[in-house]
Order: sequence, then C-alpha cells, then structure tokens
Amino acid sequence: MGISAEGGGGKTASAGARGVDLRSAGQAGEHYVTAVATGTRVKGAHKSANCKAIELRFDRRKNQHCAFTMAEILLSLTIIGVVAAITLPSLTGNINERTWNTQRKALYARFSQGLALMPSLGGYGTYQLADEATSTSAVDTAAETFVTEGLSKVIKINNICDHEHLEDCGIVTSYTNLAGSMNSWPTKLSELNIVFTSSYGNGSAAGGENYQNPQKDIDTFAAAFETQNGESVAVYYNPNCQSDMEETGWHYSQPKMCANFIYDLNGNKGPNTVGKDIGFISALYSSDPVVVAPVPLTRNVSGQKKQTEAGEACTSMDAESRLPNIDELSSMFYNKDLIGIPSGDFWSGSVVSSGESGTALHLVSHTGVRGPDPKTYPLNVRCIKR
Repeated sequence: MGISAEGGGGKTASAGARGVDLRSAGQAGEHYVTAVATGTRVKGAHKSANCKAIELRFDRRKNQHCAFTMAEILLSLTIIGVVAAITLPSLTGNINERTWNTQRKALYARFSQGLALMPSLGGYGTYQLADEATSTSAVDTAAETFVTEGLSKVIKINNICDHEHLEDCGIVTSYTNLAGSMNSWPTKLSELNIVFTSSYGNGSAAGGENYQNPQKDIDTFAAAFETQNGESVAVYYNPNCQSDMEETGWHYSQPKMCANFIYDLNGNKGPNTVGKDIGFISALYSSDPVVVAPVPLTRNVSGQKKQTEAGEACTSMDAESRLPNIDELSSMFYNKDLIGIPSGDFWSGSVVSSGESGTALHLVSHTGVRGPDPKTYPLNVRCIKR
C-alpha cells in the first residue's frame, strides 16, 4: 500500500492501484489527504465537513432552552385551581374556628372577672309586669340600666343601645341556630325563651306540690352594647334574680338567672351562626355570681343514658366534651332556641349523693324545673365543651 501527498508545487504522487480523495472543507489553504480504499486513517488529517456539521448541530442543541407548551401550562393551572377549591375552604374554616375559640375564651374571662366585681347583679332599673304591657305606669329600663350603671363600670364598653336600636350595636335581625334553623333575634326575655315567662305546675316531679314559676310576670326588653374588642353583645336581664340557696330539691331555674348575654364575635358580619361567631354567657345568682359559657355539641347523645354512663358517652362523641353541671345545663335551657334543644329531661354532672344508687340533678327543658333523680334513671344527655 502506498500513500501520495500533495507537495508544495501542487503535484500529486499516487501509490496503489485505487484511491479516494478525502478533502477537508475548512479554511483556505487546508491540506487534504488521499487514503486508499482500505480506509486507512492518516494521522494529522483534519475533520471532515460532515463531522463538523454534526458537531455544529449538537452545539446548537446544547444552547437551546426547554419550555412548557401553552396546553401544559393551562392544564397545570386547572389542576392547581381544583386542589385550591377543595382545600382552601377547609383551611379557612379551621383558621376561623381557632380565632373564634380564642376570642370566645377571652370574652368569657373578661365577663367572669368583671361580674365578680359587682356587689349584686339584681335590682337595676324598672320594668313592667306582663299584665301591664299596655300600661305607662312603669318604663322598662331594666336591661339598659344594668349595662349603664353596673356592667359598664367593670367592663370596657364603647356603645350602648336600647331594644329598639339593637342594630346600632351590631346586632343582626336573624341568625342560624345550632340545629341549622334561621331564627329572628330575640328582643325580650319571652322571645329568648317563651318558657322563661310561662307558668307551669309540675306536681309529679315536685313531690306533689304545684310549683309556680316566680318569673312568669317579668318580661323585660333586651339592651345591647359593643365592646372595645369589637364584639356585639345583647343583654337579657332579670332584676328579681335570686341568690344560690344550694337547693337539692325541685325548683325552677328561671329565677336563678340574673343576666344572659348573647354575643356576636364579629358584629353583623357573617356567618352569624351559633357555634361559630355567635354564642352565649349566663350569669346566675344575685350575689357571688356563677358565670358559665357552655358550648353545646350539635346533637344529643344517641339514646337515653344513666347518669353514671353519661360522662363516658360524652367523651365517646368528642374527646374534649363532657357532661354539663347544673348551672351550665340551666344556661342551655335559657338559650334553648339558640341551640335547638328538644324537650325532655337532661342529666347534669352535679351529684347530690354519691354512689351507684345515689342521686344527681337533672333539668326538664320544657319547664325549666331542675331537681334530683336516681342516677340509674335513663335520661337524655347533651354534652358541652368549655
């Protein structure tokens, strides 16, 4: 095999019977070499034009940037929107629940501390008896006077409204109760709970005596105020409320209530629903008041339970819930329309005598009467959170 190369004079010397010219396509003056058909590579030869073209295309590809198509972008945005629509309401609801719960506890703390500073919760203002509804002999100022002369001295209040101007204090005209029904906002005691001003004889439960409701003629109008933190509060006041006589026999719960407060944590903004931004606080007993703010669960425990089984039934429904004491149960009775609680006999956690065969207090929700029964009796149970 022979090799021929082009010399400086431009002549070509050939070796072998057959050869192929391989010319490099490069800059002017580049040499080319001729190789024989066997494909022998000549050291020092320049790259071929085809190799350079392939290398150039490869380099260009390396410099290109990848990108999504418009269809891919739209599909991604659609998926993100669907996921957000599913998850955001739940996240927002959880945030609101935590905010309301914190605000509710703070409001309860302020009311508990303030009401404890008042020498007495009874006796404020004037009122009309139910049978004097058309009379002008007395003007109903009980609730408004209780706020202006009593409550405002122990709790910071921005604005006070009478029953004809509740909306000026952020009180809405209607709300959704815990059972999901739309109710009108009450403007007096009988609208808060018609049983509060009703007269019932309850001989069978009261040991054969015909007990009469001592509050049956007192139906005072509501008042309202706004706190410095922006809560709107409606007040339902009983000027003739009694002190705690620690009764263990049958008696009415109505005269134990001095003041009942229905609050809206964000004023007239939504959702205006009990259990969310709306709740209640009750102050019982004229001296040494007990202030309670139960948060009832949305339904009763399934079936009736013995009092000894009621506590466990509550924790089975919700680990944070428990059986209400008799004052918390009374508060639920005062606000029965806000809860949508059905008529019936309900157990409390207040025990009169210990032991399996002992007695505990329960409340009759359609009369307001409360008293003892053997713990072994099966009664209704409505659990609460604090």
